[in-house]
Amino acid sequence: MNEALLRSLTPSVLTVLVRRGADFAAAEDAVQDALVEALRVWPADPPRDAKGWLVTVAWRKFLDATRSDAARRRREDLVEEEPPRGPAPAVDDTLQLYFLCAHPSLTPSSGVALTLRAVGGLTTRQIARAYLVPEATMAQRISRAKRTVSGVRFDRPGDVATVLRVLYLVFNEGYSGDVDLAAEAIRLTRQLAAAIDHPEVAGLLALMLLHHARRAARTAPDGSLVPLAEQDRSRWETKSIAEGVEILQAALARDRLGEFQAQAAIAALHADAPTAEETDWVQIVEWYDELARLTDSPVVRLNRAVAVGEADGPRAGLAALAALDASLPRHAAVAAYLHERDGDLAKAARLYAEAAHKAPNLAERDHLTRQAARLNARRCR
Repeated sequence: MNEALLRSLTPSVLTVLVRRGADFAAAEDAVQDALVEALRVWPADPPRDAKGWLVTVAWRKFLDATRSDAARRRREDLVEEEPPRGPAPAVDDTLQLYFLCAHPSLTPSSGVALTLRAVGGLTTRQIARAYLVPEATMAQRISRAKRTVSGVRFDRPGDVATVLRVLYLVFNEGYSGDVDLAAEAIRLTRQLAAAIDHPEVAGLLALMLLHHARRAARTAPDGSLVPLAEQDRSRWETKSIAEGVEILQAALARDRLGEFQAQAAIAALHADAPTAEETDWVQIVEWYDELARLTDSPVVRLNRAVAVGEADGPRAGLAALAALDASLPRHAAVAAYLHERDGDLAKAARLYAEAAHKAPNLAERDHLTRQAARLNARRCR
């Protein structure tokens, strides 16, 4: 059973149901039921046309669910609209569905959360982690979004900014999380850049390409994380770096700076350094200042503290860190790194262990645990 195939077909099948009159929440439920049926049936009897099979079964699931509804007349009309048998058109509706989910009746944050859940295939836990909120809070937000768009006509798609936010979070989950979605996010952002002349679309595409270019060097053969400073830069994909820098330069020349362009500029400075020691940390701090002005994000300020520590010394970094909430995710890891550079190995080891306990995934937890063990071993010599 190819679960990746099912995941890739989900947006197109969901789009078909919405176009044919199903409200979004009911359509999503019907598609999920069809996927469960596929997992049960396909191993023994795989269909010739996977998408056509899913459309037909999902549509029937939707009709079955609505038969108990009071609107019998509308229900009978829908029966006549059942998709014909045979191959379904090979049209990629994923990007259009992203816009449909970013509906004007939703707040931007709710639109992003709903799209990540319904189209991006992320779990509620993964979305909550991206938003730095409890899982229960995010579950309520997604449920409210479904109720809001239930029965709403999808003739006013959402704005570009909301779709960019979704694509960014999908890429981040694919780049550092449990599900490989990074390549799909890049593909969709390329489509969007080809369709819309917008500097922030270009900025996001450049950012994705620059980060993705380092992917092969981010893990060791045993699967452990390799920090940026220790990565083998010969394994970075120079073609993607060159493309990302070219796209970014064209976007910055338009003098309409946005957060994705600022993030891409930081990534480009890392990519431009032949070695970690030659990184232009002073410029990176300046770009973080711009990014903080644009977003007022505590995560940005946390990353800025690291850059300040590299540019002006660990004590300057610790001073910048002191202004931030200690409960911020990865705060302990940053503090550990800066204290280690400042020579306080005991405190650094303790903070690495604390950060490992709070790590969002197993790879990061293992990395931080090894850092704590490394420092403890040095102290015992």
